[in-house]
Amino acid sequence: MSDKIVHLLERALNSKGKKLTKANEYMFYSPFVTHYKPKLQINVSTQKWHCWISNKGGYSVYSLFKKLNVNRELYTELKGIFFVPKEAGDEKVEVAILPKEFIPLWRSKRSLYRGHALKFLTDRGFDKYDIKKYKIGYCEDGLYQQRIIIPSHDEHGVLNYFVGRSFMESNMKYKNPNVSKDVVGFDYFIAWSEPIVLCEGVFDAMSIRTNAIPMFGKKPPRKLLMRIFEKKVKTIYIALDDDARKDAFRLSEFFSDFGIDTKVVDLPKDKDPNDLGFEKMSNLIAETVSSSFSDTIQARLYG
Repeated sequence: MSDKIVHLLERALNSKGKKLTKANEYMFYSPFVTHYKPKLQINVSTQKWHCWISNKGGYSVYSLFKKLNVNRELYTELKGIFFVPKEAGDEKVEVAILPKEFIPLWRSKRSLYRGHALKFLTDRGFDKYDIKKYKIGYCEDGLYQQRIIIPSHDEHGVLNYFVGRSFMESNMKYKNPNVSKDVVGFDYFIAWSEPIVLCEGVFDAMSIRTNAIPMFGKKPPRKLLMRIFEKKVKTIYIALDDDARKDAFRLSEFFSDFGIDTKVVDLPKDKDPNDLGFEKMSNLIAETVSSSFSDTIQARLYG
């Protein structure tokens, strides 16, 4: 995998990459300055890049390509060999703040809306312990009226995102804040020295419970990728919905190329982790073996 990335960068930069002694670090001649030595340093694992003369830099190859205005062919090739994070190049910098109408479910007074919110969660297999652990609340009015609010906190316990899910009839099931999703979901609960589980949404992660990270979609955000490499995670389980099987194996191939033991959890047709619940998901994860090369090829061919 790293060879493919280096080759792509060499074509985009028109410069031969020089490998440094530090793992996954390469030096290239910088397109931002004229200098007789390579001054653009790129980590092909985390995607972080920095020009030591112009002081330009970024956290994804996508952002570098964007500055260079490379052709579409190179963008397409980048997507084929390296994940383009969902929020790469996103200009959203607002800090996530809970709605002012937020009411904590674990200590609120009885009300009609509170009853509907609790029923919605219990029907999905969650109890009072889950509500308190994840600090789940709801809104009776305002922008997030009649929605359950599931917060996500970073490693220090600071809010980094939240999901708003309607618990009443609504044409829009989800309403989320207009901030970047480039975060590590449920980071506060993750033990990085242990195997992690990547899944799509917050309800999936809460159903899996142990070391489960919601990606808020089918691809990992940039910050999640960086954290996985920085923490030197050894084992990853991928538990995407059944309709995202190809995405799961592609993600498995990506991590496997970096020496991470990756296992794709085979979910039943038309089911997601929340549909199955904690006990069934625990059994499926325990039974899952490492992905093989043939698994990846079959997923590519047949989805």
